[in-house]
Amino acid sequence: MSRTAWSAQDQAPPRDEEQRLRELGYQPVLARRMGGFGNFAISFSVISILSGCMTLYGFGLSTGGPAVMMWGWAGVGLFVLCVGLALAEVTSAYPTSGALYYMADRLGGRRWGWYTGWLNLLGLLGAIAGIDYGAALFTGAFLNLRFGFAPTPGSTFVIFLCILLLHATLNLFGVRLVSVLNSISVWWHLAGVAVIVGALAIVPDHHQSPSFVFTEFVNDTGWANPFYVAAIGLLLAQYTFSGYDASAHLSEETSNASVTAARGIVRAIWVSWLAGFVLLAGLTFAIQDYAGTQQSATGVPPAQILLDALGTAGASALLLVVIVAQLFCGNAEVAAASRMVFAFSRDNALPGSSLWRRVSSRTQTPVPAVWLSVSVAALLALPSLYSATAYGAVTAINVIGITPAYAIPVYLRLRAGKRFQPGPWQLGRWSKPIGWTAVSWVAFVTVLFCLPQSSPLTVNSMNYASIALAVVLVLASVWWYVARRSYSTPAAYGNAREQAEIAEGIV
Repeated sequence: MSRTAWSAQDQAPPRDEEQRLRELGYQPVLARRMGGFGNFAISFSVISILSGCMTLYGFGLSTGGPAVMMWGWAGVGLFVLCVGLALAEVTSAYPTSGALYYMADRLGGRRWGWYTGWLNLLGLLGAIAGIDYGAALFTGAFLNLRFGFAPTPGSTFVIFLCILLLHATLNLFGVRLVSVLNSISVWWHLAGVAVIVGALAIVPDHHQSPSFVFTEFVNDTGWANPFYVAAIGLLLAQYTFSGYDASAHLSEETSNASVTAARGIVRAIWVSWLAGFVLLAGLTFAIQDYAGTQQSATGVPPAQILLDALGTAGASALLLVVIVAQLFCGNAEVAAASRMVFAFSRDNALPGSSLWRRVSSRTQTPVPAVWLSVSVAALLALPSLYSATAYGAVTAINVIGITPAYAIPVYLRLRAGKRFQPGPWQLGRWSKPIGWTAVSWVAFVTVLFCLPQSSPLTVNSMNYASIALAVVLVLASVWWYVARRSYSTPAAYGNAREQAEIAEGIV
């Protein structure tokens, strides 16, 4: 293999990242206090196999069952790794908080950047809602096991709001605390998977056979075509494998970001890929009653697996492990989303940009952006009070928003050819084949996840991802005609007066 990013390029001497940021047109205002491990940790925490795999496990039981969950995870992980590798190469060239939209703007022009930014923002805010609402569901299941608490939509939403408030508060203390929590999160996730899988392997007297785990196909969707059902079942893995752009969004707060942010994206994906496969296998081997697991009184099928296999005390203890992991995940996602809000506002792309780009002089944290992120996430989850399918809609919004945004910079980098100036982390001769594989995969799943997931189609069973995508594109188009004269990256307006005005956002 030629001189590639994951070998010799990792050993390149550190660049002056503050100077590089100025070359890209931005005045440094955020604190660069995050190391390489912390940068990897934030993407690993956002991917969070103990969040995505666990919250959508029930969905997987009905849409293809064990076979699709296991082989779908293996296949999706491989394609997502290609997306991550291609995105990491572009990140190395443009290590800014704006990440995807800034890359698209520089490589394709203002409109490419504009629409990429809005898609990325939709995905990030949808991810906060999906992750923290999932944590609220698991908290309700824990309270049900320990105290007989009967979760209702109203009580679950109150728990959700408390979790959002906790994450907003933690993010106000600065990126150093965020980095420390994410570093703890890595070991918590890996140890948690080991403990859960170990307990499920040792304690129960009965386990499913390998043929059941790897070949059993279950279709409870109402659709007759097994290939269609298997394709829809990929949502479990694709939803979990999202959020790794967090490493790019935190690049302005990371040392040697041109290398470490790119490396953080790739490492977060492959570590999650391996650990997630082990977790799914451990859960599926330990299923005692398939129908009972699907119809669990806790509302959370993995909780029923733990309860049947380990008893109330053991299930409660391991549920607590999962909940803490989900809290780590949500906290990391708030950090990533708030940096996107800050960066997009820095380029005057959002209504009220002058407020959302303000940075605390004490913590060097974009405080208003943090509060806006959690507030919008609360609004996105509000329909869960009235519809049992709303959580699935939120996860679909996350996937449909963020997944296309990953491929746009990669496509534009491929289109640019030799005009693209790579950073110190690069793929060499593998850049084009990996890049086109990534773009093709994203095009496939973007169409796939707009399709209906169950039959017959009703108001409750409708897949609202396509509607969410259409709404955000319409809103972005309308707002473009309002803000197109003020919106621009420093490639267009990079002058001292504008940078001085942005710097005055520090309060």
